[in-house]
Amino acid sequence: MTALGPVGRLGRFAAAHRRGVFLAWAALAVALGFFAPRVETALSGAGWQANGSESVAVREEAERGVGGGGAYSIQVAVHSNELTAADPAFRRTLAGVERILRGSSAVRAVVPPRPGSTISADGRTAIVVGTAASGPNEMVAAANDLKGEVGAVAAPGVEANLTGAAGMWSDFNQANREAMMKSELFSWPVTLAILVLAFGSLVAAGLPLLLTIVGLIASAGVLYLGTLVAPISIWAMNFALMFALALGIDYALFIVMRFRNGLFGQREDVAAAVGETMDTAGKAVLFSGLTVLISLSAVMLVPSPAFRSMALGIMISVIFVLAATLTLLPAVLAKLGPRIDRLALPWAHSGEHRSARFARWGELLWRRPLLFGGLGLIVLLALALPLLNLKTGMPSIKVVPKDDPSRVGYRQLSAAFGPGMPGTLQVTAPRAERAATVAALRSDPGIAAVGRPIPGRQGLVLIEAVPTSGPSTEAAGATVDRLRGELPPAALVGGPSVENHDLEAALAAKTPLAIGVVLGLGFLLLLVAFQAPLLAAIGVLANLLSVGAAFGIAKLIFQDGHLTGLLGFEPQGFLDSWGPIFFFAMIFAIAMDYTVFLLASAREHWEASRDPRQAMVGALAHSGRVILAAGAVMVAVFFTFALSGPLPPKEMGTILGIAVLFDAFLVRLLLLPVFLRLSGRAAWWLPGWLGRILPDVRFGHGGETSAAAAVGDEGQRARVPSAG
Repeated sequence: MTALGPVGRLGRFAAAHRRGVFLAWAALAVALGFFAPRVETALSGAGWQANGSESVAVREEAERGVGGGGAYSIQVAVHSNELTAADPAFRRTLAGVERILRGSSAVRAVVPPRPGSTISADGRTAIVVGTAASGPNEMVAAANDLKGEVGAVAAPGVEANLTGAAGMWSDFNQANREAMMKSELFSWPVTLAILVLAFGSLVAAGLPLLLTIVGLIASAGVLYLGTLVAPISIWAMNFALMFALALGIDYALFIVMRFRNGLFGQREDVAAAVGETMDTAGKAVLFSGLTVLISLSAVMLVPSPAFRSMALGIMISVIFVLAATLTLLPAVLAKLGPRIDRLALPWAHSGEHRSARFARWGELLWRRPLLFGGLGLIVLLALALPLLNLKTGMPSIKVVPKDDPSRVGYRQLSAAFGPGMPGTLQVTAPRAERAATVAALRSDPGIAAVGRPIPGRQGLVLIEAVPTSGPSTEAAGATVDRLRGELPPAALVGGPSVENHDLEAALAAKTPLAIGVVLGLGFLLLLVAFQAPLLAAIGVLANLLSVGAAFGIAKLIFQDGHLTGLLGFEPQGFLDSWGPIFFFAMIFAIAMDYTVFLLASAREHWEASRDPRQAMVGALAHSGRVILAAGAVMVAVFFTFALSGPLPPKEMGTILGIAVLFDAFLVRLLLLPVFLRLSGRAAWWLPGWLGRILPDVRFGHGGETSAAAAVGDEGQRARVPSAG
């Protein structure tokens, strides 16, 4: 029997001891599943801040020293089209709102509306403030509980809408949760239908769902336990679901296709088929999972709790899906054996691992590489051109549905007090510099009104200043930057909109570094996996084409407003600032997934034949159908998220769906094979000095190939002992 590498031996061990594997995974699922149902209420709704920024320092100073009057205080806009604050019904509404806020443990003190400050000139709009007794996550949770009560207490002819940062994130998270649930309900049957077509049997099609469910249960339990240590964003679970489903499908497709070929095509016994499958396809899955983890780890460079916890949620789901693929899946395959094809479709061909259609496509690309490669390259570069004019900004109130309380209150405050009122700045300063700070604020052309200083403990005062421009505008950001240069050195500028401004600056500063880390680590992992510098570089650079095309189309849709009727959203005039870094990492991770599958198959054929043509055509013939099926499932899943919910999920679903569409169909199945064709034998060249450094990783079945095959025609390969 041909020797197996470590991954193959692990798969064979899992198959031989499948009862123990089943019991271990069942115990893990039960243990973590006990905590999983609690995760929905334990995850936080805030965290969109740049840790260590000036605006966060202002909020913390206000919470400690000025009675909790920070950025996440509860704000309630009380408004009437006909009545004024002097009318009895209006006064009853104000009294009811104040009573509800005083009864909340999240509110430290209630600040009634004041004439000339928080009562509008026409008297028809007033603001009641409940200062924060807790941190941002707790205040968002309090807004969830209070907004219904606040709305219900309003007298006839009067409205009471909970708004501000806490209210906005509460409404956004609720709308996002509902949209994600609708998308998931729609995507599951679509996914199952595509899986049945791809696998050709109902039994085989259920295996990706098995991996997804196990990964989700385990991830949800771990995320809940993580909330006991530190806040984790509610978005972490949403992204964990998407990646568990996407990768579970990818990995199961690659493994099951290879297993069926060994079992039915090569007539191997079940144990041998499992061992060979995990030694080849399993090894590719391992490297694919590592590339996903590496790509997402770059998001950790952003000093934002929300970003880090979202990346953490995805990484946890990837780890569990990967672990289940390498242990639970081979045990299930060994248990099923020939029954893997139970309830098969009439046209399914169990042992057909090699696709004749993709083999003919590979031969065509080999004969006409410049024609097809040139057309594909022109299409992708043309679609990427709009990226040069891409603008980014932090999410505005437009991400909240129009009829939600926070957005209604936002409109009422803007109309009554001016566009800058919802983005009121908060400035903390020492008492000794109070007069100088107030004077500097009043003299700034970007400030419409300055409130009276509020004294606090520790020698601080809090000064609120209303800008002339609305939040999320360039003018408002310019005002903040200008004030930080004009105010006394000890004065700090903060507030809800400024926290967004500082996070946007942190994202802009970290994005080039994060992209560089993703590209560099991705190249190193491909180099280790495929033992060829040029091949690793081709794999990484090819990914940039699909990323560029996806962001180019995103600019046309979300910045310029095309397809707004079809997708049902109100454009902000920019792409959300977290898109470039977060979506780049996600797209790159998925693209590397397909890259590893294709190049692993190419490497396997190269090790067997030392023929560039066999490597390229064979890779397409053996992995093209898997990439096509996996890409179709991912596109369907992502586009279901693009059709519902608030704007950020639409951006996510649209950009990821477009990226996968181009990456699977244009880059992996066209351009990457063309690059292999044009580079020829050079794609597989490895300098001798580098060969002595790298571990010996091979994708042909059996880690103990001959020395002559290892060295190849160049005769330059010096080997370390085989790593399988």
